[in-house]
Amino acid sequence: MGTITAPSTRRILGASLVGTAVEFYDFYIYATAASLVFGPLFFPLESASAQLLAAYASFAVAFIARPIGALVFGHYGDRIGRKSTLVASLMVMGGSTLAIAFLPTYGTAGWLAPLLLCTLRFGQGFGLGGEWGGAALLAVENAPPGWRGRFGMFPQLGAPVGFIAANGLFLILGLVLSDEDFRSWGWRLPFLASAILVAVGLWVRLKLTETPAFAALAEKGPPPSIPIAELLRLHWRETLGGMLGVIACFALFYLSTAFALGYGTTKLGYTRETFLSVQLGAILFLAIGILLSGWLSDRFDPRRVLIGGCVAAIGVGFALAPMLGSGSLAIVGLFLAGALFVMGFVYGPLGAWLPGLFPARVRYTGASMAFNMGGILGGGLAPVIAQALSDTGGLRPVGWYLAVASAASLIALLALDKPPHLD
Repeated sequence: MGTITAPSTRRILGASLVGTAVEFYDFYIYATAASLVFGPLFFPLESASAQLLAAYASFAVAFIARPIGALVFGHYGDRIGRKSTLVASLMVMGGSTLAIAFLPTYGTAGWLAPLLLCTLRFGQGFGLGGEWGGAALLAVENAPPGWRGRFGMFPQLGAPVGFIAANGLFLILGLVLSDEDFRSWGWRLPFLASAILVAVGLWVRLKLTETPAFAALAEKGPPPSIPIAELLRLHWRETLGGMLGVIACFALFYLSTAFALGYGTTKLGYTRETFLSVQLGAILFLAIGILLSGWLSDRFDPRRVLIGGCVAAIGVGFALAPMLGSGSLAIVGLFLAGALFVMGFVYGPLGAWLPGLFPARVRYTGASMAFNMGGILGGGLAPVIAQALSDTGGLRPVGWYLAVASAASLIALLALDKPPHLD
């Protein structure tokens, strides 16, 4: 146990957690702002529903950018190392987020405003494309035997930490500012605050050393000249399976956060502060699910835990319409808590499972590409599709959509039965 409590180990796990918490904070404040204010401020269309749909479409831009970021940062992460690549990804993400705070709205700059917003949203996604894979590798490539699942869950815990910081700040602003002040300038403050969090993340990461797995590669010969080419030539099956395997976690998360927030404050008529309070309580169940799934991943294996999570996520899909559409805040809160708890089981083990699919030579590229390509399928379009489905057919088709997404991940996990490279 001395290895687990060593200062260097605590620093490694802290860096993997803090960095992803910063990255996900940046990502979530955009999701929250898109659900609450970006529609009328940047997309003055004919109806509130159309405005919200356009705001969700801008949200999806980052998911298109994420595989591009995964390709670029994965290339350098496999060639020059994990540490410097992680620092660069954090700076790109943080700079894009900070710049959003200074954007003009449509009323000031016309269509230049949404164009700039989408450009910076692309920058957010580009940075995050290199963030998750590097943070996961930082944790699991330093894990002692028998601890890969629990080490791999630390980057995943950045998700609830970032979500609580983002939505908690929006909740506080909603309580102390009038609606007029919030829409006028208050929404900019969370984007400004990201500069402080990025500085903390950089301070932690600059103290890191290279992972043992990458250091060992340097002794065996030169790195791959084009990691993506080697990945697609030798490991395309693992890449495809990993991509499909992460769809469930993205769909489950963004339907129970971004889509649910927009639905709850429009169709159900709850105030922004009320619904954010319910989501903040529910997100604690995501953290509990991640912690439990990390322990179970070491007791059994990450793939088996993910399979069980996908089966439960299908059930969440069928529960979505009757519970989210009930109109009862208690039942809605129970649904969100249950959905996010299940999400912990389809998300927490990914930090150990995805890197284990690939050899160290192309691990950064492989894990990043699989995670972020799956993000397009499961997360980038989820709020847009769900909003369109609910406008035309109510919540039942939204639940079916979640069930199908979860079934796709389940099939991929059942098909991809291969001993992990990290064992």
